[in-house]
Amino acid sequence: MPNHRFKAGVSRDQPSFLPPRVEDYVERDNPVRVIEAFVAALDLEKLGFRHDGSGGGAGQPPYDPADLLKLYLYGYTNRIRSSRSLEREAGRNLELIWLLKRLVPGYRTIAKFRKDNWKALRAANREFVLVVRELGLVGGEVVAIDGAFFDGNASKASIKTQRTLAKRLAEIDREIAAYGATLEANDRAEAAPAPAGRDGGGGDGEDVTQKVAALMAKRANVQADLARLEESGERQLSQTDADARLLSKNGQVVAGYNVQIAVDDKHKLIVASEVVNDGNDTGQLHEMAKAAKDALGVETLTALADTGYYNGNALKACEEDGIVAYVPQAKRTARLQAQDRMSHEEFAYEATANVYRCPAGKLLSPTEGRKINGGRSEIRYVSRKADCDACALRARCLSAKTPTRTVYRWEHEAVLERHRARMTDAKAQMRRRAELAEHPFGTLKCRAGYRHFLVRGFDKVRGEWSLMALCYNLTRVLSILGLDRFMAYLAKRRPNWTILLVTVLAVIVDRLQT
Repeated sequence: MPNHRFKAGVSRDQPSFLPPRVEDYVERDNPVRVIEAFVAALDLEKLGFRHDGSGGGAGQPPYDPADLLKLYLYGYTNRIRSSRSLEREAGRNLELIWLLKRLVPGYRTIAKFRKDNWKALRAANREFVLVVRELGLVGGEVVAIDGAFFDGNASKASIKTQRTLAKRLAEIDREIAAYGATLEANDRAEAAPAPAGRDGGGGDGEDVTQKVAALMAKRANVQADLARLEESGERQLSQTDADARLLSKNGQVVAGYNVQIAVDDKHKLIVASEVVNDGNDTGQLHEMAKAAKDALGVETLTALADTGYYNGNALKACEEDGIVAYVPQAKRTARLQAQDRMSHEEFAYEATANVYRCPAGKLLSPTEGRKINGGRSEIRYVSRKADCDACALRARCLSAKTPTRTVYRWEHEAVLERHRARMTDAKAQMRRRAELAEHPFGTLKCRAGYRHFLVRGFDKVRGEWSLMALCYNLTRVLSILGLDRFMAYLAKRRPNWTILLVTVLAVIVDRLQT
């Protein structure tokens, strides 16, 4: 036998290149077996998965939703999202050949499954949260809430705001006015006697008329878009994806969606999530915290969020639902401090007398009536003119033409006062918030490269996000437990069809005898 310098591969002409059994294509400790076991443990019909489409030709039975769900779970876990790419991988990837038992669905069937089963995908994501609860992988005490922008399947140019439409309408009007002046000049030139040696003919007038007609058509389209915005009450109009919006934060503008998540403190698992198209996080605190509380099945919960979530009404709703929120308030008095002026924060409220006391020691008393400010009912507290006129701090407190100082107090200000008392020593909680909330988004965006959605519309986008969140949690649980422990749990959770069949037959026999 000759000595070889290097390792020699197997000849391509050898008849049995692959193992004779598909079962031998993947090792016993291959993570793809977890996907098989997880899907087998789900009640797909109860979750709402549908059997639409076959892709196998006329007269062929449809693909089992379980197989298509396995395909998507494998794809999103391994950074393969395109339906065409999944079709290619199903025919050449040994792990997928094993997982799908050599089935190769067409890309249209694959894409249609994701589009039609968005609600069932969300249900499967919620079901996995129940799985991690049963496994004891969630603490159920603290969650961190955060949001991130994801690009939609639409360009920035395809989304028009009311401001840009009004600006475009003004530009068209100016162009029409300019062409109108040109037409008048042409008319005057034609009316004047032609100089000797010239016939007075010209084709510019007809060309200008055509341009004016085209501009008038564009003007009508812009006006129609403005009318649609006014009728719908929306501020933006998207031509490609009706639900995508221009979102702006810290100078970053994205045409897409705002993904909200609630992350449990124990193992950084996503326990609740939602996709919205509002770039402002202010109104999302209570909804996300309540969704996390319901998903965890606990009586009380601590929710950590950043400054963008601060909202008085949301804090009140959280307190009423047994949620203790930690949200830093934005500093809004820096400009006054720079000018050495007094802000409302320097006025102390005395609850027993229901008055405010100014830095000079004088009282501000409540007045009759209420002021509605952004949906909040506020009480107006006003100082006495005599006190302000004689005050040594007047120049720092009032302008020259303002006779008295006014402070407004929300009727539920006590909620904010309790929140401010909590936040005086909340640096540790805020550091913990950043550690928790940034981890899933960092993993999905940087490691997996999921910075955009492939589908359009709220329903489909929420379905695709559910796949992303489910695969993130699935991968993380596998890393925490290890394959053997996770597989053992899924085997116990899988329904025993023999026992179920015996039970059903017993019920049928009993009824027949009756």
